[in-house]
Amino acid sequence: SLDLLRSAAEQFLLRLLPQDKGQVGAFSDRVEFSGTFTNDRDDLISALKDLQYGNPTRLWDAVDQSIDALKPVEGRKIVLVFTDGDDTYSKTGFGTVLDHAREQEVMVYAIGLQSVYFNGQRMVRSQPDRSLRKIAEETGGGYFELKKTDELGPTFTRVAQELHSLYTLGFAPSVLDGKEHKLDVKMKATGQTARARKTYVASAARLSNTN
Repeated sequence: SLDLLRSAAEQFLLRLLPQDKGQVGAFSDRVEFSGTFTNDRDDLISALKDLQYGNPTRLWDAVDQSIDALKPVEGRKIVLVFTDGDDTYSKTGFGTVLDHAREQEVMVYAIGLQSVYFNGQRMVRSQPDRSLRKIAEETGGGYFELKKTDELGPTFTRVAQELHSLYTLGFAPSVLDGKEHKLDVKMKATGQTARARKTYVASAARLSNTN
């Protein structure tokens, strides 16, 4: 699926707007990034060709390091992860990565690709890591699961449209206890669902950093 993964990543990069900045990365037995955040789509697409993909899969290490890379960045912070399998090699567990994303207020979008391959004895269907859906839902992102035969372009167009069509809602907690609290955003219109983070921390420090 590696050629398909690269092609899909290019499809998303082509949909970036001039004010967007990003970098690309890949994970196998190691995690690597292109190095700097840029709005030059040609540079990002070119960097994809220099990255190494494959097995084993350090999925959660890659997401965790992506969150770290976003720490000095101003503005809305998003990690888009695209994978066709389970995590098999990470040193960092899913729970730690989820807490890290919540703490840094990073939104995670995830696209899981189902693929069928021959493992030397029989045909096997790979399933994307089940925790991808959970981290997307908890951080306010979206999760999309595709089959290898699906058209990837419309999905990446939808993700790009969502990322460029977000609303900011805010409220002042009645008690600043420094604790994590549940958050549920509901829509009045029937059949609509809001993508929104599921928790918030009621602390003065968080409020002072809010624009």
